[in-house]
Parts: sequence; structure tokens; C-alpha cells
Amino acid sequence: MPSVITGPNGLSVPTGLDVPALAAQLGGTGAPLPWEELTWQEAGTTVAGGDAVIIPIGATEQHGPHLPLAVDTRICEAVALGVSALTGVPVLPPLAFGVSASHGGFAGTVALRPETLIAVVEDVIDSLYASGVRQFVLLNGHIWNNGALDVSAEKLRVRHRDARVRALGYVTMYPGPEVDGHVTYGRALMHANYFETSVMLHLAPELVRMERATSHVDVDSFWDYRMDQVSETGVWGRDVTEANAAHGRTEFDRCVLTTARAVSAAVHEPWPSAAHRPGDPAPAVRPQPSGLSHPA
Repeated sequence: MPSVITGPNGLSVPTGLDVPALAAQLGGTGAPLPWEELTWQEAGTTVAGGDAVIIPIGATEQHGPHLPLAVDTRICEAVALGVSALTGVPVLPPLAFGVSASHGGFAGTVALRPETLIAVVEDVIDSLYASGVRQFVLLNGHIWNNGALDVSAEKLRVRHRDARVRALGYVTMYPGPEVDGHVTYGRALMHANYFETSVMLHLAPELVRMERATSHVDVDSFWDYRMDQVSETGVWGRDVTEANAAHGRTEFDRCVLTTARAVSAAVHEPWPSAAHRPGDPAPAVRPQPSGLSHPA
């Protein structure tokens, strides 16, 4: 039964999922839990009841002549809100700037250096750690954020030995070949293409200018290039004019459901124990805070 998940500031997230039934299975209430709408006392109670959060990380960058600059942030935030509704894991406000300088000369893009994004993510997680959060899902909506988020996760796993950090894309939890983006090459790079355009037609059709839509034939290459070196319009992918909201809903719902199932299981995953090694039946013991200082 189609339904609408309501996020902060009245943001509506349409979905074809049976939200109440899935929430009953996966631990949620059917409504997302936006971190910014809690009081500090409520935040403390929430953390005491479950020490995990979802941090959506997007970008503000060109998406061709037909899509808004906010595509990566809007889609990632919508998926995060859906996952929160199904699992009960609170969701942070999205980080709306990412590693986007490789778009080159297209107007409108706001880019962070990888080092800056790493520092921002570290500061956000350190703040949440001080509030008692110990499990962090960095949900990524922009492929060029990957390197910075992987570095952030590695640094934070070392700094906070009783914390768990995972960076993943919102499509990571179902196999890549199942993503129907009408992309042949470019390692399934999706940018303003059939997939993203369809999802935006589902989530926010008022922001899509289909009369301006154009396609770009994706080609095989060993190297990665700036977007303005491979596309004169900022689009990467074919069949963009065939994008449609029905396909967008199918892809969006699958992103939400597969990610929600993974997150629901992850927050209850036992810590590694010596019992994983033959001959030592010691039970799993959660690591104690390391007390490490903030390294450079």
C-alpha cells in the first residue's frame, strides 16, 4: 500500500513499501526519528535505548540541465529517513556538501576538499560519541565522497575502539548489476542519468525539468576524468528522456528496504570474540573506551 513518510520541515517521502508491517519486523515505529527535532534530554534517552545513528552525506553539485543541484543530498536524505522509519535508528541532518570539485567548470557546484570532508565527519562523530553514540552509519549519496568517508571510518575506528563505523552508499546493500541505471560503462557511474532522474521524478517531480533532459553515451575508460572533460551537459548516461516515476519508486523502495534490513541487523551484531578462533571459547566482550586523544 503506497504511503508517505514525513521527515523534518514537512519533507514528504513517498514509498510503495508497507511501512507499518516492515517497521514491526525491523524495529521502527513507521516514522523517522530526526535527530535535530529532539531536545537534549530526548537525545540522551534515545542514545540510552539504542546507540546508533545514520548520517546522510550528499553533495551540492551540477546534475545536468534538467535536475537541481541537490540531487545527491535529497535522494540520500530520503533513503535515510525511510531507513529510520523502518528501523528506529535516528537520522542526522544531511551533510549537503561533498567532494565535488571534479565537476570542473559547471556553475553552481559547491565543493569540499577531501581533507575537509574527513575533518567534518570526524568532528560530527566525535560530538556524537561524547553523547554516548557508539554505532555510526555514514550513508553516502555521492560516489566521489567514497575515499574521504573510508578514511574517516578508518581513523575513527582507531580513535574510538568501542565504536563501530561503516561508510556505505545508499545502493550498496543490493547487488550492483541489479541497479537499472541504463549504464554500460564507467563502472556504473550514475550522474543525472536514467536512474537518478527516475528517482527524482518519484521523490520531487516539481524539481525536474524533463523538457531540458538530454542523454550522453557512456564510454569505457581506464582513467577517471573531470565531468567537464567527458560531458558537455554534465550528464553521464543514456535514455534519460525515458526516465519515469514508476521506475524511480521501484529503485528507491529497494534502496530503503535493503539498507534498512542491513542496518537493523547491524546494530544488533555481536562484537568479535575469541570464540571465532578455534580452541578459545571466550564470549564476546565489547571493547572499552580507549581514551585516545584526538590525533592529527
